[in-house]
Amino acid sequence: MNKLEEILVENPVVAAIRNEDDLKKCINSDSQVVFVLYGDIINIKSICEKLRNANKLVFIHMDMIEGLKGDYAGLQFIKRYAEPYGIITTKVTNIKHAKQLGLGTIQRVFIIDSLSLDSGIRNIKEVMPDAVEVMPGVASKIINMLQSKVHVPVIAGGLIESKKDVLESLASGAVAISTSTAELWNI
Repeated sequence: MNKLEEILVENPVVAAIRNEDDLKKCINSDSQVVFVLYGDIINIKSICEKLRNANKLVFIHMDMIEGLKGDYAGLQFIKRYAEPYGIITTKVTNIKHAKQLGLGTIQRVFIIDSLSLDSGIRNIKEVMPDAVEVMPGVASKIINMLQSKVHVPVIAGGLIESKKDVLESLASGAVAISTSTAELWNI
């Protein structure tokens, strides 16, 4: 079990924050791991500082930060300036570069059909991220299939809106879930 997997097993509900209101709720929540899904090159440092000051483990979704190019220089900037634990991205090259920089890596994959499943498996095996976030997270069959083929921790995300969704995703093999539903951050 890698370090990130241990953290996720101990903290299986990940707060996925999309705006300043979510940030405030997250800081006061029980959720220890946070996916930052908003921001820009001006405010990302402040967002991360607030979360770190609240003892949260921060992952920045590189594909969603305005004004930031998702390349090696962009990742260097994020590491030095915002100081997250790691990144989330859909891009294989970002995973490779982030690993070179010593950042934690989560690869987000969208599984909508068998072709995207095969492509996702190929990409994951190529770059071996620390974890994979599969979307939509309520697709327990997909989580189970992916987990059995790639052998890295799977985080379920997307459309997780109830405690039942959390439990079903975890029961299907996900080590954690990410949700923007603030009411679930305290379960």
